[in-house]
Amino acid sequence: MNRPHEVLSPGVCFVTDGAATAGRPLLEVVRSAVAGGADLIQLREKDRPGGALLDLAKGVVAICRESGWHCRVIVNDRLDVALAAKAAGIHLPAAGLPVDGVRRLAGKRFLVGRSVHSLAEAQKAQKEGADYIIFGPVFATPGKAAFGEPLGPAALRRAAESLRIPVWAIGGIDPATAAELAGMPIAGVAAIRAIAAAPDPAGAVRALRAALGRTPVPP
Repeated sequence: MNRPHEVLSPGVCFVTDGAATAGRPLLEVVRSAVAGGADLIQLREKDRPGGALLDLAKGVVAICRESGWHCRVIVNDRLDVALAAKAAGIHLPAAGLPVDGVRRLAGKRFLVGRSVHSLAEAQKAQKEGADYIIFGPVFATPGKAAFGEPLGPAALRRAAESLRIPVWAIGGIDPATAAELAGMPIAGVAAIRAIAAAPDPAGAVRALRAALGRTPVPP
């Protein structure tokens, strides 16, 4: 596997939410997002029991491998599921497992990311050995209201310019807000409902790619 900055930069990350797909099977939405050019799938299904989550993770990994597109899968907070599904890595919440402990269990080539909600948390995650961070909320969004006021593009830029590891932006991401981030030294943008709830998830991913100035994915 490539090193983390090569795998993750730049692009669009789809953070899954099975409750936001308008009744469509999540795998169907994931398949469409990958077809649109998603670079990273963060499987974030907190309410699924272990066995069901593992089956889902295996399905997502298979979709990415069969797509012919360079897409990686990370599993939110469940190291056991990530390893069993042969995902590329794990994503840790801000108050989740310690990075070094996960690294000892999973190995150096397993991606370990962390959600952060401030520059201080971002610097701490880098010091602990995280391969990348997801920074936010950058813009206002109900899904991230619990983390306080949006941090804003200026704070995102400071984090991206001061860290050595890839920085993804999350929170209120849609084509209009993504366009405000174009040209910043970020790994890309992470979106939940903008992709999960879109009538055409592939089209939603393409729109985010275009907003960031990336070339379209061949059909």
